[in-house]
Amino acid sequence: MDESGRPQPGSGTTDDHQAARPHPTPPPPTNGDLRANAVPRPPQGERPAEEEPEDTSPTDPEPDDQASDDQASDDQASDGQVSDDQASCDREPGDRASCDREPGDQASDDRGPGDRADDTAGAEGTERTEHAERTEEPAQATPTPARTPATSGRRPAKAPDARGGILMGRPFGVPVYVAPSWFLVAALITWVFGGQLDRVLPELGPARYLVSLFFAVAFYASVLVHELAHTVAALRFKLPVRRIQLQFFGGVSEIEKESETPGREFVLAFVGPLLSLVLAGVFYLGMLAVEPGTVPGVLLAGLMISNLIVAAFNLLPGLPLDGGRMLRAIVWKITGKPMSGTVAAAWVGRALALAVLIGLPLLTQTGALGRGATDTGGMDTVTDALLAAILAAIIWTGAGNSLRVARLREHLPELRARTLTRRAVPVESATPLSEALRRANEAGARALVVVDADGEPRSLVREAAIVGVPEHRRPWVSVSGLAQDLTDGMRVSAELAGEELLDTLRATPATEYLVVEESGAIYGVLSAADVERAFVKAMARPA
Repeated sequence: MDESGRPQPGSGTTDDHQAARPHPTPPPPTNGDLRANAVPRPPQGERPAEEEPEDTSPTDPEPDDQASDDQASDDQASDGQVSDDQASCDREPGDRASCDREPGDQASDDRGPGDRADDTAGAEGTERTEHAERTEEPAQATPTPARTPATSGRRPAKAPDARGGILMGRPFGVPVYVAPSWFLVAALITWVFGGQLDRVLPELGPARYLVSLFFAVAFYASVLVHELAHTVAALRFKLPVRRIQLQFFGGVSEIEKESETPGREFVLAFVGPLLSLVLAGVFYLGMLAVEPGTVPGVLLAGLMISNLIVAAFNLLPGLPLDGGRMLRAIVWKITGKPMSGTVAAAWVGRALALAVLIGLPLLTQTGALGRGATDTGGMDTVTDALLAAILAAIIWTGAGNSLRVARLREHLPELRARTLTRRAVPVESATPLSEALRRANEAGARALVVVDADGEPRSLVREAAIVGVPEHRRPWVSVSGLAQDLTDGMRVSAELAGEELLDTLRATPATEYLVVEESGAIYGVLSAADVERAFVKAMARPA
């Protein structure tokens, strides 16, 4: 920060951590150091201009008032002034490495980044690192500020994920959502299957579309059973499942952690296609029990074939399909490296995407998929090519996402609370902001912790609130008016790292956290923005 509390460019985090964005190189970080923020207190007894009583005496000349204000400014600027050398260090980002350390400092730059970026997220940490935006408005300081509410520095409670779709239920405690795109594919299946019924059962008339709609719902019920097989296996291995979502091209079980062993990974992937094969067998037995050429017979035959296709397609050995996860488990078992398995299965998945893009239209045109080559018209060719392009794009994108998630998980252990924490100084609640910043400047600290008379931490001074206080008002603004009360979830251990650290922060969203030793002693303050930048850098690093 400069002397007005605004961030300056030139200071970056010392951790080489991650990014999953179109441009992996993170934006230039900003300097969040508090060392240049100390503002000297005015001469004893002097009051701020806005608090001086108005003097209506006609004999009080206006120029003298201006002169006294100028003199007060000169006195304030000269009292406790930071040395020219220190000021040059704070203003010259390139020179900070040589002049920002003091003999008593413990390499504070290594303890945590001193920069400050916009509080915006970037995952889900999970395989879907969907980081909600953190926005916080700076507090407006007044000569006698009222204490801000305890939740002023917190993000609002996370609302239910509207992007998940319509909640249909919670089997095994896992929410099942139907995405809006499902209605599109249901209408498409109803139209296509209705056309087939018109040739097989022409006596149905318009009622064939009701039968087709029933088939579309029954087919996606089979897909739900497929996904529930993955979910039950994951819960059996004590892996958390965020949700199941039925969407345009099937379903997705969002399992938030990786399997601990290749054997469990193989089982977790295989149970889905296995259940689809079992369902195909059940529908085949049901088809034998009914008369051919009837509505039940046609429905059971369609469901049998559909589940066979689902099982066969998912067994293809490329990520993100189940067969790709099985291949990953096999390579992991052979090499002992999960990353090697992910790379192999992801590249096979990309090759598979190209094969689908080129091969599917050729197979349909040659009649290899059960339709005569002479039956294909111009519209059918376009439809087949479009379908192949969509499938290929889904497979290619899923393979790339699997690589990025694997890279992230490989670097997650490097995210350590101890290395990301900023040094902090304890201050009492009535301490003026300028005095607190002066103490932070002397101690080489970058954060402020408000403590009670016994030295117990009670709240954290929010960095965004400091930035919002004009420089000339800081001597009369107490730190208590800019602080956020501590809750149990805002106290984190200095030993946390990796996914455990991210899970802890996600459980209690906030902008700053108090980091404590196992003994309960204050270690420092962890900024959510620092964690996000380290997270982005970890994604950007090569595997």
